[in-house]
Amino acid sequence: MAHPRLYWGAVGNDLTPALIELPISRNYKHGGWVESTPFFQNGASPVSANRTYDIFNKNGWGRSLHFLAAWFLVLTGAVYLLAGVFTGHFWRHIVPRPKELGPQLWFDVLNHVRMRIRTATGGPHYGLLQKCTYFVVVFIVFPLIVVTGLAMSPAITASYPILLRIFGGFQSARTIHFFAFAVLILFLVAHVLMIIKSGFKRQMRAMTIGQNDEN
Repeated sequence: MAHPRLYWGAVGNDLTPALIELPISRNYKHGGWVESTPFFQNGASPVSANRTYDIFNKNGWGRSLHFLAAWFLVLTGAVYLLAGVFTGHFWRHIVPRPKELGPQLWFDVLNHVRMRIRTATGGPHYGLLQKCTYFVVVFIVFPLIVVTGLAMSPAITASYPILLRIFGGFQSARTIHFFAFAVLILFLVAHVLMIIKSGFKRQMRAMTIGQNDEN
């Protein structure tokens, strides 16, 4: 809400065109903008729109908290990745086989759209669409949100400027970071719906305390 505009490239601010402007308020009781006025008394000086409100939703502490919380994601994600690799879980249950990526995938997508969800199996016997979704989330979206987050840190990019070159600039990294976040939120919502549809009690028991029985 502090700045709901997304840009592409290295620079973006109120005086540059936005790639996307999110339809949310910039701040509490935002009243918009008034006529542009000069920064200085000289009529030839640069101009800027005056805000009609005083910013009191300070986001400095929120940014620090966000970055701190991100390390919990990195650490738990690293443990999950290492466990998945060394136990063979990824290869056995997550990575879809090339021969599976055919008409069966489309059929599985249609079944999910129609909410024809099979009953929970009590184990990691994932359907084809589940495999593809987990693969994208684990190996693409999660790493992308972590790396783009690092690319927005001046301290990190000062030591590793290649991060900004990879994404084409700070604002590009910020835009990609936002859309990766949106994908993860959609995944979370869809995941919860699928759990409810396929057997909420059994699925939650298996995911939290590891019990697969029906009792």
